[in-house]
Amino acid sequence: MPNNHMDNYSTTAEASCSWDAVVIGSGLGGLVTASQLAKKGAKVLVLERYTIPGGSGGSFLRDGYTFDVGASMIFGFGKQGYTNLLTRALAEVGEVCETFPDPVQLSYHLPRGFNLSVARNYEQFISDLTSRFPHEAVGIRKFYDTCWQVFNCLDSMPLLSIEDPSYLAKVFFKAPFSCLGLARWLPINVGDVAKRFIKDPDLLRFIDIECFCWSVMPADQTPMINAGMVFSDRHAGGINYPKGGVGVIAQKLVHGLKRHGGDIRYKSRVKKILLKDKKAIGVQLANGEEIHAKTVVSNATRWDTFGGEHVRNPLIDQLATPKAEAKWRDLYKPSPSFLSLHLGVNEHIIPQTTHCHHLILERWEEMENEQGVAFLSMPTLLDHSLAPNGKHIVHAFTPSSMHNWDKLSPKDYAEKKEKDANQLIKKIERVFPGLSAEISHKEIGTPRSHRRFLGRHQGSYGPIPSKRLAGLLPMQFNTTKIEGLFCVGDSCFPGQGLNAVAFSGFACAHRIGANLGINPWALPE
Repeated sequence: MPNNHMDNYSTTAEASCSWDAVVIGSGLGGLVTASQLAKKGAKVLVLERYTIPGGSGGSFLRDGYTFDVGASMIFGFGKQGYTNLLTRALAEVGEVCETFPDPVQLSYHLPRGFNLSVARNYEQFISDLTSRFPHEAVGIRKFYDTCWQVFNCLDSMPLLSIEDPSYLAKVFFKAPFSCLGLARWLPINVGDVAKRFIKDPDLLRFIDIECFCWSVMPADQTPMINAGMVFSDRHAGGINYPKGGVGVIAQKLVHGLKRHGGDIRYKSRVKKILLKDKKAIGVQLANGEEIHAKTVVSNATRWDTFGGEHVRNPLIDQLATPKAEAKWRDLYKPSPSFLSLHLGVNEHIIPQTTHCHHLILERWEEMENEQGVAFLSMPTLLDHSLAPNGKHIVHAFTPSSMHNWDKLSPKDYAEKKEKDANQLIKKIERVFPGLSAEISHKEIGTPRSHRRFLGRHQGSYGPIPSKRLAGLLPMQFNTTKIEGLFCVGDSCFPGQGLNAVAFSGFACAHRIGANLGINPWALPE
């Protein structure tokens, strides 16, 4: 179970040590990087500003409840193939996470009575969607089968750093057609493919919300590579919830890191990245302590790392920021943060036959608006141990931008929290009538909460395009223009989501491992 009382400092993490790699932040991308490097023999230290690991992939305890910080719709816990990156990341360091299979990815509650649950069984999902749009039967099949083509390419090869020429040569020799297939899809967005097969405007709107529920972008801006993974993996490996809460993933990665000689320090906020002769040589903590390393890995956002408009105290001095980062900021902007509710409710208000995850949208034109879409997660329907007897968890969240919260007085801030929380509860009650009278515990989080506890610029959960881009081609990789400095997480290829940041972690560790000369020659089995 998550522990809010971890040691502040490790006995082996001394400032006088010189590390092979120091990782800033213990989000899942940073922990996968650190644990992978430690397994290869590198001396690795993770520095976490908070008291628990995981970042937005963590959990916290309140009055007998184990609440997930972020979403609990988890990909990457399947058993077969190469795309089950959370399973693989844990197994690589000798850890296993017990999971509960979810029979349904998501239940949609959409305008004009359009309700649909995405079944784990692919043919069932296609049948259910076709019954709603019988005139688009051919187009539905062709679109989602095309997503399978992308997924099958991904699932047929080890997913490591595409910045390493030797890796690319090996994987091309192993799976040449898959490599060529992926290259074809890199510059393509979902909307381009959907419109090739589908004409019905409501069905195209459904494809938009299918993308928005995990990318916070409509189909025209969502890369086809990412959609191929999500739209197919939910039927292949499926959605699987970790026993004990999402934070267990981070805890087990920390165990694996330590087992292989790495370490982590909590309450250790990095103030800046140290540079010498334009090379990263370590970090300075808020208390003035300096820790030196051959390699520095930032699991902070690229805004928090390199700065930008309205960024508070970036880790790199603005005079040293590479021009490539300024160009990247012209292409991408922070996605909205969230207003979030962590509720404990009386068990009887949630029907036993309901599904774990729900999305509510009342009007199509509100999809990208402030607090337009509501997401619900009730993980106690899968794991009863997360709440006291007779209780369920309802985690509700809706996109909300920092500029609506940032300059409020304490009084206005408190009033807005309650008002917006009550509006969100009313929206939930259209699916679960009477919920407000059954709430026994309530926590309200805002973009300011996400910024404070997660240390993320504007409380954002990652970058989204500021204009229509060519798929994943413009996305930055792990290397930076500063020697010895790498980035990992949702600001890097391939973007947002726990499975995506796990990919980023594998890729980052592989790229650094190539520099340190510690990568195994053979590809993973």
